[in-house]
Amino acid sequence: MRKVLYILGNLSDEDIEWMARAGRRLDLAAGHVLVRQGEPSDSLFIVIEGHAAVVVAGVGTVARLGSGEVIGEVSFVDSALPSATVTADGRCIALALSKREIEARLRSDGGFAGRFYKALAIFLADRLRGTVDRLRVGEAQSMDAGRIMEDELDEGLLDQVSLAGARFERMLKTLMGARA
Repeated sequence: MRKVLYILGNLSDEDIEWMARAGRRLDLAAGHVLVRQGEPSDSLFIVIEGHAAVVVAGVGTVARLGSGEVIGEVSFVDSALPSATVTADGRCIALALSKREIEARLRSDGGFAGRFYKALAIFLADRLRGTVDRLRVGEAQSMDAGRIMEDELDEGLLDQVSLAGARFERMLKTLMGARA
C-alpha cells in the first residue's frame, strides 16, 4: 500500500480525479495477463485490490505485487518492451490507464508532467532499493541509521501520507462504484 503513497502524494487532487475518470476498473480472474514479457502494452496499471505475480522467462516468479503497486511503469518511462509477464495472482482489481491518454495529458499539462515523473522516479527508486536489500539477504551488514527499511517511509514523504491516503480512498470509491 505504501507504494501508491509515492504516486498519490506527489500528484494533485485534480490529477487523481483525472486518473479515476480516465482509467478503467478491471476485475480480473486468476491468471489474467496484464503485461506480457517482450510485447508492447498500451496501459499502465495500479493494483487496487488483490495481487499480481511478476514472472521473468527463464527465472521464474520474481515478485508479488499488492494494493497500490504500479505495473508497466518501466516500459512507460523508457519505451522498451516489458521485461516480465505480470498476471493476476487470484482475483485482482486494477486501474488501467491508457498510455496514450497519459502521454496526451503530459504534453498538455506541464505541471502534471512534473508531478507525474517525480512520483514515478521516487517509486522506481524505492523499488530499486528494495531489490538491492533483498539481494543482500544473508550478507553480514550493519544497521545504517540513514537506511530506510522496507516497511518505513522516508521522513520527507510523511507529510504527504495522510493526503495520499485520502486520495487513494477517493479513487477507490470512484472505481468501486464504476463497473469494469
